Amino acid sequence: QVQLVESGGGLVQAGGSLRLFCVANGRALDNYPIGWFRRSPGKEREFVAAISRSGGLTYYGDSVKGRSFISRDNAKNTVYLQMNSLNPEDTARYYCAAKVGDISRNNYKTGYDYWGQGTQVTISL
Repeated sequence: QVQLVESGGGLVQAGGSLRLFCVANGRALDNYPIGWFRRSPGKEREFVAAISRSGGLTYYGDSVKGRSFISRDNAKNTVYLQMNSLNPEDTARYYCAAKVGDISRNNYKTGYDYWGQGTQVTISL
């Protein structure tokens, strides 16, 4: 089993950037594809980005595509989510999640097995 801890959230002005971190404790992170999701009050959980175990495959949600970048450093047991050109609609709690098995274009949004507690991102005007 793997425990995931997110960090890097905070209060940022619109137009700014943030880098979120997902650190794994327990099993090595390179055993798992990792996804980032977000949820804001009154809305359903939304897929943000995902990355394969090796980092060779990445997927992005439509709302962040072109201004976000997911990467990983398996030696550091860490996955990163760089988010640029932030706007108030990006305000949410951001969660990383690990999936047992591989990801593909058919399953990268669903079926994650382990979740962190999240980190809050708030974007002000």
